[in-house]
Amino acid sequence: MDVQDLYRQRLTTADAAAAMVDSQSDVAMGMATAEPPALLAALARRAEAGTLHGLRLWYFHSMEHAAKTVLRPDLLGRIRPHCMFMSRVERELIARHPDAIEFVPVAFSESPALLSRQRPLDACVTMVSPMDRHGFFTFGTSNDYTSVAARSARKLIVEVNPAMPRVMGERPLHVSEVDAIIEHASPLTEVEEPALAPEDEAIAELVAAMIDDGACLQMGIGNLPSAVCARLRSRKDLGIHTELMTPALAALMDWGAVTNRRKKTFPGRSVFTFALGNRAFYDWLGDNQAVYSLPVDLVNDPRHIAKNDGVVSVNATLQVHLGGACNSESMGGRQYSGAGGQLDFVRGANASNGGISIIACRSTAKQGTVSRIVAQLDGPVTTPRNDVRWIVTEYGAVNLHGKTMQERAEALIGIAHPKFRDELARSL
Repeated sequence: MDVQDLYRQRLTTADAAAAMVDSQSDVAMGMATAEPPALLAALARRAEAGTLHGLRLWYFHSMEHAAKTVLRPDLLGRIRPHCMFMSRVERELIARHPDAIEFVPVAFSESPALLSRQRPLDACVTMVSPMDRHGFFTFGTSNDYTSVAARSARKLIVEVNPAMPRVMGERPLHVSEVDAIIEHASPLTEVEEPALAPEDEAIAELVAAMIDDGACLQMGIGNLPSAVCARLRSRKDLGIHTELMTPALAALMDWGAVTNRRKKTFPGRSVFTFALGNRAFYDWLGDNQAVYSLPVDLVNDPRHIAKNDGVVSVNATLQVHLGGACNSESMGGRQYSGAGGQLDFVRGANASNGGISIIACRSTAKQGTVSRIVAQLDGPVTTPRNDVRWIVTEYGAVNLHGKTMQERAEALIGIAHPKFRDELARSL
């Protein structure tokens, strides 16, 4: 098999590749950094011209390329977004067009099964790294559901970008598995973290103090997990098994705090399912033997997470009920993000020998006018009270496990903002 010949046979233009996608079909796109800009632009041109309609677009976490193409407001009548985790893009769309998005509640770990068995895909479009001399691409920053969707879809169209790092992982994509290839060089989408507020600094101090040498880390998205990582430089023999790989975790590896020696699964390697960061971070990922990318149905499987000892899961939430249940996806009665992998890692950490699951949030929202610890949640329960262990705000950390409802409420009121404590106590 001459892989270069196979490559040339499948190489085409973005418009020709987009013509392979049928109307009234189900299509998955690569998420976050793996959004394929040229392919998405070509699909948008077809929708604009009226030659593509009734397209059901499935995805997690969209970013700027999708916003400028397939998620344009003027195309919503022909492309119907089926979103499993909302970002700023969807929130802005919904603010102008309340019915713009079909939100699909699903755990991140279940998305590969959803897109391969329950909702069979007609096509998958994603960005990949350049092919090596043996005919293999990698999924780069985004293994997640994409590696499964790519192989289950009737048609697989890839956008080869020289900027996409070659990331080590299981089952790299062979050119023989691909139906069409386009080449397009473009900068990868970068994410910079905002400055920390004093409340975040206080929370980070409390959380970091709970993490011992040898812990196996999962860190969620945002500036708080990064602040926690910055306080772990002196730790020894940390491991990483995380949904999201970030520059903060990469820095921990470079500092020598992470060795992955004590991990039971993939010892010596930091495991993740997707990555977000800046250009320097993407360069760091390329051909890095210390990291390993796997599908999300494995990375986020609580049973697999729990095989490692000392798992510490750190995630954020929007609201905590006085009984302990957390709403991490809705604000003011409107969908804000999604369940993602929070519950997966809470349960995995809880089942880990010596594991700790931590959910953190500032005590207030909206410039201090609203308490995040509440007597009534404004949205769905993302993490049930039965699963919640540690809750941390800038006012302290409490472990709810084994406490009665009254004891839970009293403990949570104790870490609420002082100006809301009396009001919360009266609600009991």
